[in-house]
Amino acid sequence: MSRIPELVIANGTVVNSFGRRHAHVVVSGGKITQLIDAAEPAPEALLTIDAAGQLVIPGGVDGHCHVAQVTGRFRTLDDYRTTSTAALWGGTTTIIDFGIPRDARETPLAAVLNKKELARESRCDVALHGSVISWDETVPWQLEQLAAEGVRSVKMYTTNRGTTMADGDTILKVMREMVRLDGLTYIHAEHDPIISDCTAQHADDGRIGIEHLHRTRPELAEEISVKETLAMAQYTKAPVYFVHQSTPGAVDLVTEARSRGQEAYSETCPHYLTLDDTVYGSAFPEWYACCPPMRSPETVAALKERLAAGAIHTVSSDHSCYDLTQKRERTDDVRAMPHGLPGVETRMPVTFTAMAASGSSVEEFVEVFSAGPARINALPGKGSIAEGFDADLVLFDPAEQRTVDGSALHMGTDFSPFDGRTLSGWPAVVISAGTVVLDREGFHDPGAVGRFVARNGFREHHAAIADLSPATL
Repeated sequence: MSRIPELVIANGTVVNSFGRRHAHVVVSGGKITQLIDAAEPAPEALLTIDAAGQLVIPGGVDGHCHVAQVTGRFRTLDDYRTTSTAALWGGTTTIIDFGIPRDARETPLAAVLNKKELARESRCDVALHGSVISWDETVPWQLEQLAAEGVRSVKMYTTNRGTTMADGDTILKVMREMVRLDGLTYIHAEHDPIISDCTAQHADDGRIGIEHLHRTRPELAEEISVKETLAMAQYTKAPVYFVHQSTPGAVDLVTEARSRGQEAYSETCPHYLTLDDTVYGSAFPEWYACCPPMRSPETVAALKERLAAGAIHTVSSDHSCYDLTQKRERTDDVRAMPHGLPGVETRMPVTFTAMAASGSSVEEFVEVFSAGPARINALPGKGSIAEGFDADLVLFDPAEQRTVDGSALHMGTDFSPFDGRTLSGWPAVVISAGTVVLDREGFHDPGAVGRFVARNGFREHHAAIADLSPATL
């Protein structure tokens, strides 16, 4: 049997979240087997890619994607083949989707098992979050089964009354179970009574169309919900992760909790770093229908400051693939239209461009794009370029610029909220599990080779990596 490695990426600048070095990356069997100093000759390989003058970073980990999601009467238009292909085009090699019950008849366990079956068509690796909407005596057993399946996180919504919202009793009980099962609680934090009342007042005044979305969901609603949820997490000693934080106040609450010793994490999304609420006065406000909505220019600037300061731990896409026909069906009433933006393919360049403009380093970008999501979500073998890790790699030139053409993207929809924007940080070569899937010649469909990634226990994983040196990560 040949001892020649299958792939060598030669002469690149390898950038991890903890530093960089000039090295040859040696790959066999879908794993990184060696990092050799670039001063040494590159070993012979079946395929050699010369990365001189380019950066080599870990493949992206998108911890917040919605694939084939059913919410009420709307279903996103993608499937795992489409979304995973778009992810790879955008330098993301692992996505984490949600098994959210589509209605009261579907259990949390059934929702996850359904997504796991659908994920067989994925072109990249997939992990899953569970979701609980209402508590009953079967939930502890179901959460045990999810943990046995390698699903170690559960998402709950504090809003969306009548569909996905979980009440406070449910959230607290699930948090206790997640502590018992060494898991992580995900929270969509918006205070439902405030939002419901504010939305009703706007409806009474006839100001309920998409151009008023940002006024129906005030910043206070997000921050009060974060504060309440942190109190429950403190009470139960549960690790907690807040999705799509859109205000500096929400991030500051998490920072304060961490200073008290709580295990709490902030995620934001590319659109909250680059778009502000003036988009709702544009010619196409429906392009920006999401919850939370875009915030004021001042809030966006302050959120970017928090990211640059390291207070935000991950940047995820919150990918939700509706098209403009669905968006435009009820632009007259934000309560009746689908919310969510396509973004898995553009997460890398939008985030990199925003961070570079704030003076952040490539290492800091790698932290929120790949390393942080992998570590926080206890994904083994992901997020670093190191021996023994999965050979998920991206080559790019941070100086290369491209302009977004929403119609030319691959997400299965007909628009992008970033259409027409010139961005830096696009991938030139993407390698997933040791296979080149994207290069200058285009996309090379690897087929349905994506693996389901079973996650470790949250505290078990963090304890295991606590004593490792950066050189082994």
